[in-house]
Amino acid sequence: MRRGARGSHKFYARGITLYPEKQLYQEMSFISYYFHWGEKEVMDLSHASRRRWCEEISSINSSLNPSDDTKKEKSIFELGKSARRR
Repeated sequence: MRRGARGSHKFYARGITLYPEKQLYQEMSFISYYFHWGEKEVMDLSHASRRRWCEEISSINSSLNPSDDTKKEKSIFELGKSARRR
């Protein structure tokens, strides 16, 4: 093994965690829907920023509709949970 490649071997030996494609598209759709942003604007956000914006949008939805649970818009994170249960 080349000397420079050893460091990368340690990195790959621990495994790489990839962001699930379905979850990425859910977050992109959620932000695009509420902010009317295009794909480029949403994809230019870091993973942490996308998650944060999804949390903020969900928080606003929850605070605007606290008493009406039947018509309340769901959080992006709640949508992911219900899809995993199926």
